Amino acid sequence: MTYRAPLADLKFSLTAVTGIERLYQSAAYPDFDGDLLDAILDAAGQLSEEVLAPLNRVGDAHGAKLENGQVIVAPGFAEAVSAFAEGGWAGLGAPEAHGGQAMPKALEMAAYEMFHAANMAFALYPTLSQAAIEALHHHGTERQKALYLPRLTSGEWSGTMNLTEPQAGSDLALLTTQAVPDGDAYRLTGQKIFITWGDHETRDNILHLVLARLPGAPEGTRGISLFLCPKYLVNADGSLGARNSLRAVGLEHKLGIHASPTCVMAFEGAQAELVGQPHQGLMAMFTMMNAARLAVGVQGVGIAERAYQQALAYARERRQGNSILTGEKKAPIFDHPDVRLMLALSKAKIEAARGICLLTAIAADEHRLSGDARVKRREDFLVPIAKAWGTDVGVEVASTGVQVHGGMGFIEETGAAQHYRDARIAPIYEGTNGIQAGDLVGRKLGDDAASAVELKQDIESFILNNSLPSDIATSVEALRGALKAFETASLWLVGQKKSRPADVQAGATAYLKLAGDVVGGYVLLRGALAASGRLAANDGDPVWLKGKIELWKLYAAHVLPHAEALKAALTAGAASLEALSPEALS
Repeated sequence: MTYRAPLADLKFSLTAVTGIERLYQSAAYPDFDGDLLDAILDAAGQLSEEVLAPLNRVGDAHGAKLENGQVIVAPGFAEAVSAFAEGGWAGLGAPEAHGGQAMPKALEMAAYEMFHAANMAFALYPTLSQAAIEALHHHGTERQKALYLPRLTSGEWSGTMNLTEPQAGSDLALLTTQAVPDGDAYRLTGQKIFITWGDHETRDNILHLVLARLPGAPEGTRGISLFLCPKYLVNADGSLGARNSLRAVGLEHKLGIHASPTCVMAFEGAQAELVGQPHQGLMAMFTMMNAARLAVGVQGVGIAERAYQQALAYARERRQGNSILTGEKKAPIFDHPDVRLMLALSKAKIEAARGICLLTAIAADEHRLSGDARVKRREDFLVPIAKAWGTDVGVEVASTGVQVHGGMGFIEETGAAQHYRDARIAPIYEGTNGIQAGDLVGRKLGDDAASAVELKQDIESFILNNSLPSDIATSVEALRGALKAFETASLWLVGQKKSRPADVQAGATAYLKLAGDVVGGYVLLRGALAASGRLAANDGDPVWLKGKIELWKLYAAHVLPHAEALKAALTAGAASLEALSPEALS
């Protein structure tokens, strides 16, 4: 099925839900306004529909290959990489000082949602370059910024993150890659795995950001440093020199994202330079990871949108049985209550996840503008929710898409299975969703639950300060109840931190889901109220606008009531887990 960029939904979410107009022509974004927003999203939609989406099945079937030591990308992908760079998309949110367009993060994430939906395996390529740009912008020297950032920003070169090793997984304390001083440079020796777009020939150079240990470094994460290691050495004037001593020694055979070359990288005395201070690599790594985690949340939204569009199209065409809703014989399966409910809840959760991600991005934009500590707390609190809740929605909706197709969904030729296979990695990489939940209840919730309490207060203020039409007001009680469960759960977790830390971690995943459900409800309520106002003003398609209201009501009826159950689950503690041994579970 052909992908259609959801431009109307994205523009509605950016304006009606996140209120991006607050950034128009502000001090941080002086050239940004509504016309530019429309133009950028329209162009991103065109690129997604016309260039990236047609390569999605091609890339899945062909995959990336390692031949004679060289990574060969799927047919058409090198040309797509060039088109992406020529369009200026690599530098959409990058600083102007280094050739970027300095657009708001929220707008950048909206554009990237379409790229991920159109071709997730392709869109991983610029996503890692984004993370490299963030790391160098915040931690690089002036020389490094001047030498490397313009080429990353233009898309002339690409970037990667080299964190994981075979024995380490997510536990970076176990990293063993060594960095030995060699004059003004360093020599890296070690192996990294799961390196997204770790090698290819579509760009002139690849800048690898690599975590490694200096001689005599402290054990654990306190001894990690960050290094920049180019595929081709870079001369002082920016020209390329000799091939560096690094190579892809294998490609991972993966469940999905086949066209994304996921490499095993060997560093064999490769020349590198330090980024930031010695033993401070973890700080720089978190700069990369935070950018990547929000991007992966958006990726979940994108793949959910793609899977949903295909499932909806199939449900409208496939005829089977008699409909109790319409009375039609041999009706489209869309007219069977079970199928329509699956699709409607999928749509509601996509819009909720999209709004969560864009609220996170707008908090980053507003912090850049104001430096407000409260806004920064909001951004930090929302990042793990955006990543985990968004990617869980991606998997859920892709799975639902297979279900809507019935037996045909299990057949590769329909394409529904690819969406599910592609989506399944997103809850795993850039920190599993369990790690996101642990981060949320640990560092982000803090010892006083200030971030959670502030969020609850803001949602309550929104409800109190807006006149609610009767068809919306009756459903708001579900959000109020969920907010109460969220506050109770937040305070309970804080209370358990010192005396029963195992209880906190045991309840972390349920808490993240509860938090995501609540923020998702807030997002849909904002959309419903905006749609109601536009209906009253006769501003827009009435069927489409009424749909926003019905999606809110459906979410309030089917999702928000689970808040009490989630609160009960997370406050159950860890006693049962502690009592279970591997033998008991055998």
